[in-house]
Amino acid sequence: MQTVTRRGITSWSPVRVYLRDWAFFSRMWWSVMLGSIIQPLLFLLGVGLGVGELVDSGPEAANVLGDTSYFAFYATALFATSAMFVLSQEAMWGTMDGFQWSNAYVAMIATPLTATDVAFGKALHFAMRALFTGAGVAAVLALFDDTRRLGLLLAPFGSVLTGLAFGLPIAAWTGSRTTDTSFPAILRFGVIPMFLFGGAFYPIEQLPDWLQPVAWLTPLWHGVELCRGLVLGGLSVGNFALHVSVLLGFCIAGLFAMAKTFEARLRA
Repeated sequence: MQTVTRRGITSWSPVRVYLRDWAFFSRMWWSVMLGSIIQPLLFLLGVGLGVGELVDSGPEAANVLGDTSYFAFYATALFATSAMFVLSQEAMWGTMDGFQWSNAYVAMIATPLTATDVAFGKALHFAMRALFTGAGVAAVLALFDDTRRLGLLLAPFGSVLTGLAFGLPIAAWTGSRTTDTSFPAILRFGVIPMFLFGGAFYPIEQLPDWLQPVAWLTPLWHGVELCRGLVLGGLSVGNFALHVSVLLGFCIAGLFAMAKTFEARLRA
C-alpha cells in the first residue's frame, strides 16, 4: 500500500478507495439504515414475539434458556445474522460490479493505487456497512424492555467482526470469478444453513451431538454468542477472547486471500 498525495494532502491509499464507495453510499445511507431497522423489526415481531410467546409458555423453557426470554435470546442474535446477510451479498454482487460491470477497480489501478489498496479499501467499506447494520439493530432493540441494556452500545462492533468474517472471504472468492453463477449456491448451501443451525434460533446444544462441533467451527455461532453475551451479560473473559480470536482469524485470512485474488485479477 502506498501514500497518494493530491494538492499537498496526504492520505492512506485504501481510505481513498473507501471514500469513493462512501460517495455512492452517502446518497442512499438513509435507505440502508431504514432497511437495517425495518428488517430486524419484522423478524422480531414474527419470530421474537410470535414464536417467543409459544416457547416461553412451554414447560421446558426455563431449563433451556434459564432466565432469558426467547425474545431476548433471538433478538440479540440479529446483530450477527443481519451483518452476515448484508456483507455476504455486498461481497458477492457489490464486489463483482467493480470487476465485471462498472470496471471501477480497473479504473482505480490506472492511478497510483494498487490492487491491494483496492482490497483494503473495500474492507473498510464492508466494516462501515456492518457498523450501520449493527446500529440499526441496536436502535430496534432499544425499543424493548428485554433488550434495552448498555451492551447495545458494544454489540454493533460484534456485527462488524461477524460481517467481515463472512464478507472478506466471500469477496476473495468473487475476485476469482468472472460471472455471478456461483453466488446463489453460496447463499443456499453456506449462508442459509448457518443461519438455521448457527445458534440464532436455539442453543446449539439442542442439535445432534455430531452436528454441534460443526456449528462451533462456523463464524456465525461465534458472532451470535459474542453479540448475545455483550448485550445480555454472562460472557466470560475466556469466551470473549475465544469468540473474538476466531472471528479475527476469519477476517485476517479473508483479507489476505482477498488481497491475493484482487492482485491476480487486476494485474492479469
